[in-house]
Amino acid sequence: MDRHDDFREFVLARQQALMRTAYLLTGDAHLAEDLLQSVLVKVAGQWYKLAKDGNPEAYTRRALVNQYISWRRRPRPELPSADPPERGTSYDDAALDRIVLRQALAKLTPKQRAVIVLRYWEDLTEAQTAEALGCSPGTVKSQAHHALARLRTLAPELADLLSDPEIEEVAR
Repeated sequence: MDRHDDFREFVLARQQALMRTAYLLTGDAHLAEDLLQSVLVKVAGQWYKLAKDGNPEAYTRRALVNQYISWRRRPRPELPSADPPERGTSYDDAALDRIVLRQALAKLTPKQRAVIVLRYWEDLTEAQTAEALGCSPGTVKSQAHHALARLRTLAPELADLLSDPEIEEVAR
């Protein structure tokens, strides 16, 4: 048995979920692949210690978020983006909502976007999200509240999709 078999099994079992997280963070399939690959290289180097002492999935998720935030700090050329198509086209409402939401997510700060992705798409608890981001659950709550408020401002047509009574109750 090869010493890397456990790592291969982990990657095979969790690759799709980790790729989804990377895609939701970056908003681009190619960047998500690059992000996941760079993180998995780092995880492979720490695998013996992680497999023995830690939670490799939580470590990998946190490494994805940290690497994403690090990448966002680097200056890069601004890419033009197309406006979503008008409602009269053949796109269904769900597809339009996804386009608008993706564009609005791209305008959030990296940490706000990470909180939204981990908390709502990955369906992590506040404690798990806080652990993944290395912050307190209170920070997760406030970041989620501010991010949802900003998303409602950026994409008012999605307001019904962006309501979270739990966060709104805590914020009052």
